[in-house]
Amino acid sequence: MKLQQLRYIWEVAHHELNVSATAQSLYTSQPGISKQIRLLEDELGVEVFARSGKHLTRVTPAGETIIKVAGEILKKVEGIKQIAQEFSNERKGELAIATTHTQARYALPGIIRSFVEEYPDVSLHMHQGTPMQIAEMAANGTVDFAIATEAMDLFADLIMMPCYRWNRCVIVPKDHPLTQLSELTLEAVARYPLVTYVFGFTGRSKLDEAFREKGLSPKVIFTAADADVIKTYVRLGLGVGIVAKMAIDETLDSDLVALDASKLFKPSTTKIGFRKGTFLRGYMYDFIQRFAPHLSKELVDEAYLHNSKTELDELFANIELPMY
Repeated sequence: MKLQQLRYIWEVAHHELNVSATAQSLYTSQPGISKQIRLLEDELGVEVFARSGKHLTRVTPAGETIIKVAGEILKKVEGIKQIAQEFSNERKGELAIATTHTQARYALPGIIRSFVEEYPDVSLHMHQGTPMQIAEMAANGTVDFAIATEAMDLFADLIMMPCYRWNRCVIVPKDHPLTQLSELTLEAVARYPLVTYVFGFTGRSKLDEAFREKGLSPKVIFTAADADVIKTYVRLGLGVGIVAKMAIDETLDSDLVALDASKLFKPSTTKIGFRKGTFLRGYMYDFIQRFAPHLSKELVDEAYLHNSKTELDELFANIELPMY
């Protein structure tokens, strides 16, 4: 059994069983991959993939377990490489992050800029996606860190640590009737069509919960994963927008009025996390603390030792998070 063979079955499984696409991504030949997979199956005495002629059709039950273990082995091998690199050159390497558009566009730019200036030899890769995609990328080792607000239950395989709290604002054109109210209420907002985040994105659950508790059923006429898209459609008069307060730029959005909605909705908490068993290099600790200054190396190491969400919640229970 060779590491190369484990790499091949893992990559084929994650390229929708397309051996040709796998060969291209690994810069090798299709026949070479097929041959090595066959040799591995012969050695193990079981098929990893079912076939129809020359085509792979599905992963066998035995193959599912083998591929899962192969992924764990490959992750440990990568960890060994990172340990060696840390001792040979602690300021050179790669860092991959998965997050949502709102975090990437509004919360991270300053952090990224200062990090790149400090570590010019670290290649930084940003991946955007849904909370489910973010969780999957972090869990399977595609990225080092996941940064997200929603769907914390998707992160069971990750060590998630709280970074900051934030709330929302209601955005409308300058001449909108809501700008004339002495006090903004959910009842007043619910009278208008709403333009907001897709369910599962950027604190959307807190928004739905607030209306539900008041017995209100607002008409959500348009949803998007991108705050800038939401603002565009508010400008077109499609409806009243509800976005993260951090997504408002006083200069670029000067044609809109941002109404404070912090009394209408419960605040949300953004978290950063990594896969259990990940070897954290020095610059990774630094990135975490730049994003969340209270997450010192000592506190991150302590979180690393906790195995359940309950234990992590207890660890961070007395830490006062900043409000973004």
